[in-house]
Amino acid sequence: MLIRRRECLAMLAVTAVGGARAAEVKAETFSFDKPGGGTLPLADYAGKPILVVNTATACGYAPQFSGLEGLWTRFGGRGLAVIAVPSPDFGNQEPLDGLAIAEAAKKNHGVTFPVVDKTHVRGPSAHPFYRWAAERKPGQSPQWNFHKYLIGRDGDVRAAFATQVDPSDPRIVSAIVAELGSA
Repeated sequence: MLIRRRECLAMLAVTAVGGARAAEVKAETFSFDKPGGGTLPLADYAGKPILVVNTATACGYAPQFSGLEGLWTRFGGRGLAVIAVPSPDFGNQEPLDGLAIAEAAKKNHGVTFPVVDKTHVRGPSAHPFYRWAAERKPGQSPQWNFHKYLIGRDGDVRAAFATQVDPSDPRIVSAIVAELGSA
């Protein structure tokens, strides 16, 4: 995985200076690689809430893809973005690569929202977005697949939801509605 210059600068701001500068970094600083090539810059979603979820097609929680699609269907027209970030970090439950991941999510769960390329979400190889989010929400980083970060309209982490919190849970729905209500 290539880390872009902009992301490197953002992570230097987060790690070198700590809390004061970390607050200045926003989600739109980051981008994810697309499985067919190119990038998905979060800057494309600036000013909109984004639900970023680390996923795995062979995980027991994979049925949550359907719930995420439900959120996307229900709130996408009002501005919500949902982005799946497949990860091999938890028992390597993402056995597929590239476009095969998005194809499996679509075929098995009806996913139509963006699915980026397989990405590390924890440890020293974690994508800069995930290191930044962990800094913003200490103790609320992914412990398994289907951990959810809600990014607010202001580009900051609004909430983190553990794997066990289903996408239809009132806490997630309420948090999304609150962000959309500020439109």
